[in-house]
Amino acid sequence: MSQVARARIDAAGSDAFFEERFADQCLMAVLRGMAPAETVKLCRHAWKAGVELVEVTLQSEDALPSLEAALAAAAGEGRLVGAGTVTSVELARRAAESGATFTVAPGLDSQVAAASLEVGLPHLAGVATPSEIQSARRLGFSWMKAFPAAQLTPGWFKAMLGPFPDARFVATGGVEAANAQDFLGAGARAVGVGSALADPAQVELLGGLRRGRP
Repeated sequence: MSQVARARIDAAGSDAFFEERFADQCLMAVLRGMAPAETVKLCRHAWKAGVELVEVTLQSEDALPSLEAALAAAAGEGRLVGAGTVTSVELARRAAESGATFTVAPGLDSQVAAASLEVGLPHLAGVATPSEIQSARRLGFSWMKAFPAAQLTPGWFKAMLGPFPDARFVATGGVEAANAQDFLGAGARAVGVGSALADPAQVELLGGLRRGRP
């Protein structure tokens, strides 16, 4: 793997990346713990459904082959693939070396966020409490991953947007076609889905998602 030359960005640049990508659609694919071939298969399902951003989790270096396979497939189709479950500075650096476009974390870690920005990767930090949202805002981030969304419930999003109206949440964790619109209706800007992309019936429903209630 060769080091990809990147210019350092800041939190505002990170936010701008996600703002642009989610301007016209509100779905992100989250692929976890799959072999490279299955990862690429679901990437193609996601792209066919119009999903622009695909996150391949990188909870350990054992997951690197799946990330690299997705990135190779993405390069041939002009798509964007990021690294998820980036929980250390080293994983952020490995993500950049692999050619990932962005990083996602399950929690808020200022060092991981800084490391991602340092290597030029937009970062989506995970939050689940008002304190974490406030800390993310203090670091300059408006876009955040709300995790685990199913346990937080749609009501959490409505409640958090009261004191933090400028927060932009991507609801991830336990989200599928049956409940995705509930999170969007509660104020989430986007949702992250995984295994649902293997089900043609769910893919069709997910393709029709819109922000707010229909």
